[in-house]
Amino acid sequence: MILKMNSKSMGRFNVKEVYEEQSSANGGYDNISLLPDCILDHILSYLPTKEAVATSVLSKRWKYLWTFVPILDFDDSLLYSSQFEFRHSINVTCFMNFVDKVLLQRDKSNIERFRLSCRVCFSASRVNEWILSAVKQNVQELDLCLFVEEPFVLPACVFDNEILTVIKLEMNCNLHLPPRISIPCLKTLHLRLVTFPNDNNTVQSLFSSCPFLEELAVLDCEWMNLKRIAITIPSLKILIIDDLPFCSVDDLRGCEISIDAGNLIFFKYSGYLSNKINIYGHSSSALALINIPTLSGRRREIGHRTVKLFGGLVNVSSLRISSGTIEALFHAEDMIDNLPNFENLTFLELRGEFRKHSIKLLIKLLRRMPKLEFLHFCEGLGQCEDDSGMKLLPDRALSSLKTVDYKNLRGTNTEIWFLSFLLKNAVVLEKMNVYWSKNSSKDPMNQMEIKEQLHALPRGSRHCALLITT
Repeated sequence: MILKMNSKSMGRFNVKEVYEEQSSANGGYDNISLLPDCILDHILSYLPTKEAVATSVLSKRWKYLWTFVPILDFDDSLLYSSQFEFRHSINVTCFMNFVDKVLLQRDKSNIERFRLSCRVCFSASRVNEWILSAVKQNVQELDLCLFVEEPFVLPACVFDNEILTVIKLEMNCNLHLPPRISIPCLKTLHLRLVTFPNDNNTVQSLFSSCPFLEELAVLDCEWMNLKRIAITIPSLKILIIDDLPFCSVDDLRGCEISIDAGNLIFFKYSGYLSNKINIYGHSSSALALINIPTLSGRRREIGHRTVKLFGGLVNVSSLRISSGTIEALFHAEDMIDNLPNFENLTFLELRGEFRKHSIKLLIKLLRRMPKLEFLHFCEGLGQCEDDSGMKLLPDRALSSLKTVDYKNLRGTNTEIWFLSFLLKNAVVLEKMNVYWSKNSSKDPMNQMEIKEQLHALPRGSRHCALLITT
């Protein structure tokens, strides 16, 4: 049986209309109601709770099915659309009463996932009651997005819990932590917008009380109250830090964050390094994504921090970095020679356009990657200065390079020289894919001349295929 979904069945649909439409399409037979309860509950778990509860009007068979759904999803965002503004207080009351009703009437079986997105200003005590109710029903995944206008303290049982495997917390206020923290089964922890308290020991306890944590994301959080934090989690596999500051980029008096995670396979950092990031361990198959936006101040110091961050990524196998990150490295040119050799690195992707940097400094970075096999330019070289008179590198610098993808070709002399350099020195190169910029010259003759010029360049590899496409 295939359940056909049309415009009525998308978004905030009329459940009864869709149900009757499906029955009519099947010759009057209600095939979906013939499915076992466990399958119907599974289907309902994909709906927002409001729509799952609405199925109770379909028939006697459906009246109480929603009470067995193990996933609850409450979101008050509908209250803030313009069409409801004139009934704002009424809808707030309806939302709160609805959550109360669902938690009261549902079957008391365990909750797999509880998601709540709402404004705490309605009633902080009732929000806490909802969270407590979910915890009492052995919730495994807790996803809270709370918009706070006054100080708000989560129930202590959130952080002293033997059942929770996932905690996702978005809350624009201080994170008040209880004296006792123990979450032994937690595998995923996401924190967004929280301000860490002025208590290193308590925050340290939060990270050290999750012995089996595999995924940690700290997004747009405020670390300024802390001096030093060590994240030492052997089980950690995924670490994401989005560190874009609330304060001035010129303020680098942040926290020193030390990371020791020998099984880390994915690390993503975005920010101005207002906090010092030190990495002491990760897997040899790790992928790292580093995005430092274009700098406006304190360039030299941020550059030095960038070099230190890269020093901790010595064993990664794949690296994706932004043009701003390259710029930060270039502002610490005096320390480039302190970078280690990335002996395991086989994949390098450069995102964004080069603007105020030179190819010479880029190649200094490539020199540190003797086993590089794949080089990808997402936006080409941009307005990079002409270093076409630069001397060649030692042979080992490109001795393993097999594939080059170069996007956003404009046909400048600098680009042609650099591609010529790669073709000549990459002795095992198998293919180079070059893609024209959408903003490049539309003159077919000019493009043909550049294409012929590139095809005529000498190649260090006899088996290299050069493909130039729009």
